[in-house]
Amino acid sequence: MAGENLTSSEYIKHHLTNLTYGQHPDGSWGIAHGETAAETAQAAKEMGFWAVNLDTLGVSVLLGVFFLWLFRKAAVAASAEVPTGWQNFVEMVLEFVDGSVKESFNGRNPVIAPLSLTIFVWIVLMNTMDLVPVDYIPHLGQLIGIPYLKVVPTTDPNLTFSLALAVFFLTIYYSIKVKGPGGFFAELAFHPFPKYMMPFNLILELIALVSKPISLALRLFGNMYAGEMIFILIALLPLGIQWTLSLPWAIFHILVVILQAFIFMTLTIVYLSMAHEENH
Repeated sequence: MAGENLTSSEYIKHHLTNLTYGQHPDGSWGIAHGETAAETAQAAKEMGFWAVNLDTLGVSVLLGVFFLWLFRKAAVAASAEVPTGWQNFVEMVLEFVDGSVKESFNGRNPVIAPLSLTIFVWIVLMNTMDLVPVDYIPHLGQLIGIPYLKVVPTTDPNLTFSLALAVFFLTIYYSIKVKGPGGFFAELAFHPFPKYMMPFNLILELIALVSKPISLALRLFGNMYAGEMIFILIALLPLGIQWTLSLPWAIFHILVVILQAFIFMTLTIVYLSMAHEENH
């Protein structure tokens, strides 16, 4: 990347541009491209809703497969007599997630614990990509002909909103399943004010309901995007200053990586717990 002699603005835009595939205005399908990162981003925007960020999708799927492989490896080699260090670590993660579910989930549902584990570990892995030096993987991508490559999936709002919407639909599903359609409607229409104020209750409760996935998605995206931006800005500094600033920021950012995954998991458990609470 340095060999391209990009200006600071062009360098930042380059690192914030996704590899997007979709339909061009002329009707053909392909990867968005332009002379500059700004033109590429505009071309991606013109593709509309059905455009796909290939880097976000590819990295997230690879990390999901990596997560399954790591935990399957621990399960296959599990031993009660001589546990390995990796087995101990996986058991520690399982106990941590299980403890979080027991503390926050008031109900019985065998789906909640596996779902919480998947959300926590998968988001940790995706967030951890932010700790990889910002030029390494994009530069390797350019060597094999990939012009743009964002390797932190959680800095793409498309992915964070997808995760949040999945949680939102599960919340709606279990709310209706546990309380029934009438009970779910009553929860929205008759609280917190008396029944004769049903229109106000519906407005307030629907806003609260819709705000849950929005806040869930934006919180994760905002924190990871800000962290990525700081790493990019540090990369613009002279080499000696880069190492002076990047190491302490990376150490601090490890806390952000884990904390944001924990918050997303915890709120998921809480929302699903609320969905399982029957009205009295």
